[in-house]
Order: sequence, then C-alpha cells, then structure tokens
Amino acid sequence: MPEDSLSKPPLQLAVLISGGGSTMVNLQEKILASNLHASISLVIASRECVGLQRAEEINVEAKNISPKSFSSTQEFSDAIFSEIRNADTDLVLLAGYLSKIIIPDDFANRVMNIHPSLIPAFCGKGMYGHHVHDAVIARGCKVSGCTVHFCDNEYDHGPIILQQTVSIDSNDSPDTLADRVQAAECEAYPKAVRLFGEGRLKVNRGRVHITD
Repeated sequence: MPEDSLSKPPLQLAVLISGGGSTMVNLQEKILASNLHASISLVIASRECVGLQRAEEINVEAKNISPKSFSSTQEFSDAIFSEIRNADTDLVLLAGYLSKIIIPDDFANRVMNIHPSLIPAFCGKGMYGHHVHDAVIARGCKVSGCTVHFCDNEYDHGPIILQQTVSIDSNDSPDTLADRVQAAECEAYPKAVRLFGEGRLKVNRGRVHITD
C-alpha cells in the first residue's frame, strides 16, 4: 500500500447484504489486519438474515431495509441511498445483495459488485450463488472465477475492474467450485477497494483503467 494513501482518512464503506455476510466479514478482517485502509460505516440488509447478526458481532451499524416496505424500486432506492449519504459513504459494496436498486448520478462509479463468474458468462437476472456454479459445471467449463465491476442499472453490468480465474477439475462439484471461487473473491474484492481508495481506477468510455 502506498505510504501517501495511509495519510488519507480511511475509505468509508457501506456494504449491502442479503445473506450470511461472509464478504462483509472478510473485508472487516482485511481492515483489522491493516491490509485495507478503510472502515465499514454502515451495513444494509434487504431482509432479515444472518449477516445482520454478524455485523453486530463485529461492531458495525446495520439496518434492515426491505423493498417490500416501499411502493416502487425508486422509492426503495431513494431510502437506501439516503442512509448511505448520511453515513458519509465513499464507496458502496454489494455483497451478495439480491434486491434491485437504482443508482443515483452522484454514486456513478461509486458502487461495486462482485459476481461469481467471469462476466459476461453466467450472469444476469437469476444468476447468483449456486445457480452460477451449477450452470458452469453443467456446461463443462474448464475455468471459472469472479468479476469485480462498477454497477450500473442493469444486472451484472457496468465497467469491469478485476477478474480472477480458477481452474475447474474434472471431478469438481458445484460445491467444490463455489469454495474455490469464494477464495478468489476474498482476494479480488479487497484489492479492487484498495485500488479505488488509492485513486487508481479511471473509467473512460465504459472501460476501467488501473493507473500506476
């Protein structure tokens, strides 16, 4: 990590979850190990889930904001981003977040997602979690991996930041592949956040360039 980045205030993160919160916990572990100059200032869940309890265990403020409480996706999104702004958030991270949100202009290229395949393969609506790994194994792919990208208002779309590949063995099951991809995610997502915090991600014509 460049020394000048350590002189800056920690990057303020909002993490959006819908499940167990394993990505959130991994990020917090990287922060506590001084491998990521950031702070998780807010966790928002789209439903009651184990991740809310895990956020409490690591002393992070967490809120449950369900889309069912709103009459439209726009109203739901407005409520989400109101909380995010109130937390002085620099970067929003989707971490297994399953609800659709509309990203406002002031958060363009400030919302990231990680997807458990090599986009544009095995992505889009309905392609999440084990649905992805089931499809990859069924197709007989030789490699898979994960993709970190900036979000726009389409599923699993937006400029790609990083991709990390994993090999697929002939005897792999969706479960064993999921474990390998998750291990790759645990390295790729913090790396992308680190690059953002260092100001090294530049978006031009829909492509991300990583500067020195």
